[in-house]
Amino acid sequence: MSDPLTSHEASTARRRGLTVIAAAVAIAALGWGGWHWFNARHAETTDNAYVAGNVVQITPQVGGTVVSIGADDTDYVRAGQLLVQLDPADARVALDQAEAQLAQTVREVRTLYANNSTLQAQVSLRQADLARAQADAARLQDDVNRRAPLMASGAVGKEEFQHASAQVTAAKSTVAAAQSAVQAAQEQLAASQTQTEGTTIEQHPNVLRAAARVREAYLAVQRAQLVAPLDGHVAKRGVQVGQRVQAGAPLMTLVALNDLWVDANFKESQLKNLRIGQPAELVADVYGTRVTYHGSIAGLGAGTGSAFALLPAQNATGNWIKVVQRVPVRIALDPREVAEHALRVGLSMEVKVDTADQSGKALADTQRTAPVAATTVFDEQLQAADADVARIIAANLGRKAQAGPAPTARKSTAPTAATLAAAPLRAATMQ
Repeated sequence: MSDPLTSHEASTARRRGLTVIAAAVAIAALGWGGWHWFNARHAETTDNAYVAGNVVQITPQVGGTVVSIGADDTDYVRAGQLLVQLDPADARVALDQAEAQLAQTVREVRTLYANNSTLQAQVSLRQADLARAQADAARLQDDVNRRAPLMASGAVGKEEFQHASAQVTAAKSTVAAAQSAVQAAQEQLAASQTQTEGTTIEQHPNVLRAAARVREAYLAVQRAQLVAPLDGHVAKRGVQVGQRVQAGAPLMTLVALNDLWVDANFKESQLKNLRIGQPAELVADVYGTRVTYHGSIAGLGAGTGSAFALLPAQNATGNWIKVVQRVPVRIALDPREVAEHALRVGLSMEVKVDTADQSGKALADTQRTAPVAATTVFDEQLQAADADVARIIAANLGRKAQAGPAPTARKSTAPTAATLAAAPLRAATMQ
């Protein structure tokens, strides 16, 4: 056996071991310090973050009975696709009545304009009668004036002179009657012109009022078809065939999974370093660390979550305990990464924000110039209603409708996936 180590050798070995350990700790401390200086001190992290998106409630604008459902939970739908069909029978009856009323109103207004011409002719006729009566009265008055000197000499008898004077009196009465007739005809013309002057048949108030009723009834028929306002997936369908629904009742929910963001709830002590535009890395629990999303801060909330709660905390009570508050911070995601690895609304995320760049603003101070969200699927409703009004007016004016979009022929209420552009409306021209 070898001789045991001397006390000096043992002490040397112990010091060497402690030196190695101290060196390792120093190197680790330096490494951690360098990592913290160059990386960690410029990062704010939180695991209190969740995926959010536009959750659109599909609600009817008119009440009715559900006759068909065009999409179910988890289905993908395009903007304009039929989701729910309501029974349009009552709305179509109202539309027929409104169209008939518009046609009748146009013909009545045409009669007003035609009466103007008739009354103008009456005024001309009465004026001609007046001119003729005035000429006759003037001629008879001249005849009386010639006979007056002759009556003194006896060349003209008194009876003959009196007869001529009576004719003058009668002629003056005729002139007065003709003047009254002219005035009455002019007043009738003026009264009729007040109904038509300064406007056309198409722009006449009566026609506009009837046309507005047609548009209202037309839109009611169109709105019996509930269509998707945007592309997305159906979630939480709560409507059944045969169900009687009221205007505004939620029937199903549509979620646009291609337009998502993350609401990261940071502690109030972390907000001092957060700025709009700072880059962020995100990890979803559904994929784990093998998938990393990239985004940027789009905005910081205007208050803490508790400030907007349904029942905000009342800190004036005696049982007050300080709780660190959190403020929601919106993180915009890269759409390409979301398309490659689909997310769902409500999924948990871990967020890491690089706060090295402090040039951004803590709060937005520019006004938004474009709408946050918009849809054009309802624009065709009013356009088709205008085309229907133009068709009815043109048909009852005795001329063909101008070229332009015309409503399509009415179809049955059988379940279809047609878009709103194929509105079930009558194309037959009213005569």
